[in-house]
Amino acid sequence: MLTALSIANIVLIERLDLDFEAGLGVLTGETGAGKSILLDALGLALGMRADSALVRQGSDRAQVTASFAPPAPGTLLASLLADNDIALEPGEPLLIRRTLRADGGSRAFLNDQPSSAALLREVGGHLVEIHGQHDDRGLLAPAGHRALLDAYARVDTGPVAEAHAAWRAAEARLATAQAAVSEATRDREWLEHCVAELQRLAPQPGEEAELAEARAAMQKGEKIAGDLAAILEAFEGSAGGPALLRGAARRLDRLAGDHPLLAEALAGLDRAIIDADEAEAKLHEAARAMEYDPERLEAAETRLFELRAMARKHGVQPDELPGLADDLAARLDAIEGGNAGLAKLEAAVAESAAAYTHAATALSDRRTKAAARLDAAVAGELAPLKLDAARFRTLVERLPADRWGADGMDRVEFLISTNPGAPFAPLAKIASGGELSRFILALKVALAEEGGADTIIFDEIDRGVGGAVASAIGERLARLAGAGRQLLVVTHSPQVAAKGATHFVIAKSSEGASDGLVTRTGVRPLDPAGRREEIARMLSGAEVTAEARAQAQRLLEVA
Repeated sequence: MLTALSIANIVLIERLDLDFEAGLGVLTGETGAGKSILLDALGLALGMRADSALVRQGSDRAQVTASFAPPAPGTLLASLLADNDIALEPGEPLLIRRTLRADGGSRAFLNDQPSSAALLREVGGHLVEIHGQHDDRGLLAPAGHRALLDAYARVDTGPVAEAHAAWRAAEARLATAQAAVSEATRDREWLEHCVAELQRLAPQPGEEAELAEARAAMQKGEKIAGDLAAILEAFEGSAGGPALLRGAARRLDRLAGDHPLLAEALAGLDRAIIDADEAEAKLHEAARAMEYDPERLEAAETRLFELRAMARKHGVQPDELPGLADDLAARLDAIEGGNAGLAKLEAAVAESAAAYTHAATALSDRRTKAAARLDAAVAGELAPLKLDAARFRTLVERLPADRWGADGMDRVEFLISTNPGAPFAPLAKIASGGELSRFILALKVALAEEGGADTIIFDEIDRGVGGAVASAIGERLARLAGAGRQLLVVTHSPQVAAKGATHFVIAKSSEGASDGLVTRTGVRPLDPAGRREEIARMLSGAEVTAEARAQAQRLLEVA
């Protein structure tokens, strides 16, 4: 809800500060007093196009600041502000400030944080609805009609959205599987060849390293075989080193008791024998490990070269060949079992599509029934508003299947026919001026509390009507404002003005000589006496008569 509006240097408004309340507020004034300037200033704050012509002559900058009650937690507006890092302290108002330079540049702020004009328009759309002869948003925008009908019908579209998401997810899984099977089928011959080739090769994890190590060992064994044989000869037979050491140890053992040094020599000789035995064992073990066998070497080299060639062919490391064999075999198996898997996925798609269709059809039925109720409610409002020849219709039209979505399978649009026998068409294409505003009023009253902003502005909704019709407009405006909203109405009708809970008068004044004349527009709230005088002026024209004052008093008493 709009709580305050501050305007500086906008056209004829030099400085203006206004406070607003909930309920029906009316703005009146003589023709040309500048009522549109007030709406242009508010529109600037709500993100409308920044036109440098709005800057007051002689000023280099204009500014508008609008204060709104803080949005309730969990609302779309609260989420929008949070998503854009616009901080709101609990209980603090939402402040929108827009400055406009004479050279055409402008800046916008939300709670003193810089904002784009696009974000300002989006926020403004949640805060204020402006309905007038040039209105191209709000109820005239078909994009919002479905949501309004759903709110009127009290339907929850959540289950339909969930069913739609499940359907699309099932389709995505099927498409992925179909692509995989299709790709595998195209590569079947190649897969069969590769799998057979890898199965014949039968690579094992770590095999390449083992073969390379064995090959290197055998190659070294070939080089040192002669040296090893000569070394081993020194260890073998009765003339070998270990045998000679043992013989010497036996002789020394008989003499070791004759002197301590001989005992020590015997101990050293025993250690040498043990070390020689260990060395001989290691030499035999190395000889066996490095035993050179031309056939074994050739077989190891052949196997190693086959593994490495296969790895290069598939662009992998040799140790990755076993995993590759498993993957290719699995892809080949998928071709065989793919049709069975696809059948299950296709069944899942059909099941989820049926669930969505069931939920969306039920939603469509509720929309159709609600549309009939809404049409009847709007029809009941048309005759008192001097639109008795017009007809209103809520179109609920089934969309093509490829356009079904999370909101269901329907397109919803509000249509009217202004004359008997005339075809139905969108509101904006048939109605104009005050007639359009009266259609919107009838629809807003029928919708009551369903959707829309907390602040609604009607610009000259009573154009071209008077008497009973003007009274009917005033009654409906008051009723709509009584639903917890704030309505601001620019009016020329005394019957409408009398229904207001608050009343502002817009007046233009001039000061100075003809060569330096300064014209200003001002707005001021009226007290009860001022209201009676203004309504009397609206009734009688330039000269306010006692009879006009009496009639104004009667209108206020009836209101």
